[in-house]
Amino acid sequence: MRAPGLRTLAIAAAATLTAGYALAFFYAPLEQEGFIQKIFYLHVPLAVVALLGFVVAAIHSIRHLRSGDPKHDARSYVSIHMSVIFGTGALLTGALWAKGQWGVWWEWREPTLVSFLIIFLLYATYYPLRYAIEDRDRQARYASVFAITAGAFVPLNFLAVRLAEPFIHPRTFSSAGGLPGEMLLAFLVCLAGMTMLWATLVRFELGAKGASGDLRRLRRAISSELPPPSAPRIAPARVSAIQAPGSSPGGKGPSGGSGRAGALERAEDPGPAGGR
Repeated sequence: MRAPGLRTLAIAAAATLTAGYALAFFYAPLEQEGFIQKIFYLHVPLAVVALLGFVVAAIHSIRHLRSGDPKHDARSYVSIHMSVIFGTGALLTGALWAKGQWGVWWEWREPTLVSFLIIFLLYATYYPLRYAIEDRDRQARYASVFAITAGAFVPLNFLAVRLAEPFIHPRTFSSAGGLPGEMLLAFLVCLAGMTMLWATLVRFELGAKGASGDLRRLRRAISSELPPPSAPRIAPARVSAIQAPGSSPGGKGPSGGSGRAGALERAEDPGPAGGR
């Protein structure tokens, strides 16, 4: 089955997100929290898609170590890059929600918040680790091992949060506190749209990196086919005019010719020592 094109995926993501947030604002009922609760439809999809993107990166890293194909390393890199961006959005929207709902920007006693921050900071070290290695092959291998190891923490983090007692953060996927039907529908549509947005951005960045690599290879090929530049030509030194005593520059010498010509003739005459 052929994957949809980038334009098709982008249009589908835009349409799904538009429908999802239309449902969130005009169909889903307001909770006791008030209008600030609407940020839930942005915050939670961002966090869920970011965590799923980390798992996708780990899968690509496994495929890279097994096959050695650099395309899997590129997909893992871009997946982590996009998931870190989505994770940043989740942290910012979560802080806004916490300030509006609980009066604090952050609560260190809440396991959901702290565990997500730990995962986010773990993946934030991916870039310094990768670019600290100069050799490209070793860089790709070590980055894949890191992505696999860090990816294993994502499901463990999800299970630990589910087992821990909530402090103030609600549990979205919980049998005890499930969402009403209207809210669940709006949430699922927003989650689907956010997932398609993530996939669109990943496809776009992969295409941009591929085009940049092709351009670099084309430039190297063109530069290797060009002839080497020729050595610069050095102009021959001018012969200094030897002026006869008493002759003026540009004036006529004793022989009736110009001073310069007469001086050159006398310079070329070997004189008595060179005579016959």
